[in-house]
Amino acid sequence: MDQAYRDATTKMEEMGVQEEYIIGWQGGYLGHPEREEQNVTEAYEAGYEDGQEKSTDNFANWK
Repeated sequence: MDQAYRDATTKMEEMGVQEEYIIGWQGGYLGHPEREEQNVTEAYEAGYEDGQEKSTDNFANWK
């Protein structure tokens, strides 16, 4: 893991971001395959997309 990943995860946890968003963001950032369709939530999907883009702009939307 790189420092940007660690810093973003710490920031999300400190902000109280929804766990599903954090898990999605981490998976997208690391390039993991997406969850199966029946296990995808709106928060997970948004996090996954932001993680793929390595974006930290939407954290506050998922508190």
